[in-house]
Amino acid sequence: MSSSNSFQWPQLSQDFKEFLSTLPREKGFAKEPLYLYQGFWYEDVFLEGAISSQEHFQAEDSDVFVASTPKCGTTWLKAIAFALLNRRRNQAPDHPLLSNNPHDLVPYLEMDLYGENKALDIALFPSPRLLATHMPYSSLPKLIRSSGTKCKILYVARNPKDTLVSMRHFYTRVRMLDLMWAESFKLLCEGLSGYGPFWDHILGYWKQSLENPDRVLFLKYEDMKARPAAEVRRVAEFLGCPFSAEEVEAGEVDRILELCSFEVLSGLEVNKKGKLMVTGVDKSAFFRRGEVGDWKNHLSPEMAERIDRIVAEKLSGSGLFL
Repeated sequence: MSSSNSFQWPQLSQDFKEFLSTLPREKGFAKEPLYLYQGFWYEDVFLEGAISSQEHFQAEDSDVFVASTPKCGTTWLKAIAFALLNRRRNQAPDHPLLSNNPHDLVPYLEMDLYGENKALDIALFPSPRLLATHMPYSSLPKLIRSSGTKCKILYVARNPKDTLVSMRHFYTRVRMLDLMWAESFKLLCEGLSGYGPFWDHILGYWKQSLENPDRVLFLKYEDMKARPAAEVRRVAEFLGCPFSAEEVEAGEVDRILELCSFEVLSGLEVNKKGKLMVTGVDKSAFFRRGEVGDWKNHLSPEMAERIDRIVAEKLSGSGLFL
């Protein structure tokens, strides 16, 4: 890997390198190889963590997972979920979100807990454990998917045009790469993005939200931006910590929305400087604009039309529209 990267990936084990050599391989967004495993494309370090979590993670009924494809509003949803689950014991001015990046408070299974670094010990996490993943539903550890498990999954999807713009900017900054729009666009349309194809990833969780609505809540980033109070109350209901009439009257919904807002989080010193504890990514890289429709400033009408056409075709008959 290039020495200009702003962080260092862990070294892969020899056994895993040999396993990778047996998988289909293509080049992805970040110029790094992507490997096809269980129908989805992974960078090597994330795949090693995903497989390790499949083999070792023990789910608990009280577990809550924030799931998404990359760059779909994950940082925001992590902050909201953390604030909701901990709202009765964490209050300003000492709220953890004011002094910690959301990604450090809500670690990823395949990166932070079961990646090669193994920097965090899941046994030390208090209940309910709030965790995150970019893994597709079909590749989650079996105990998370088991019908006998009561753990919950919050899934957020985003318009793929805005996702592409956010992803391209993120990789350009974090990996210090000169990514061309035409190349990034082509890869997305071919499904060659991390954890992609994105349409299969989205459909996997969408179908589960229809079949198991008590266990999987499907959210759209655009709805969260358009109706934030309603969506936050919906999330709270799903997590089993609904707002009381007294809390609503006292402005608790608005307080959480403000605490987790892009303006507040991006303005905190903890999110302007430094790097994440495990992956070493610059914290500021997770706060660019957070807007809906920014794709219009970057994609041509022809690009937008092609993405819309692909999405309509892939989601046809599912009842889902993005």
